[in-house]
Amino acid sequence: MIEKIKQFNLYLRVLMELGIIIALGYWGFTANGDLGIKMIFGLGAPLIGFGFWGLIDFRYFGSASEFLRLLQELLVSGLAAWAWYMAGQHIAGGLLAGVSVVHHSLVYLSGERLLRS
Repeated sequence: MIEKIKQFNLYLRVLMELGIIIALGYWGFTANGDLGIKMIFGLGAPLIGFGFWGLIDFRYFGSASEFLRLLQELLVSGLAAWAWYMAGQHIAGGLLAGVSVVHHSLVYLSGERLLRS
């Protein structure tokens, strides 16, 4: 049973990360301005979001490592959900937030961690 939950959670993770990319890109492309500004924001927002996600290797932060990684992931997925919501896609923003919460809950309920030691 736990293996099925882990497999399902892997699908949720992929869905969450794909949702983050789409949400940030969509938000950028809906920005006011000419096509050049829309392209910069549409491509730049996902790059910045995932750049922040991969910026710090929290494994070297001792006992706070797991909490800091969780906080970082919730911040990135929360900002992406908010961006989608602010771009007028209210249902998509809510779904992304829900997928993120369920995914992160299942990580810990199945005995997993976000960081591997």
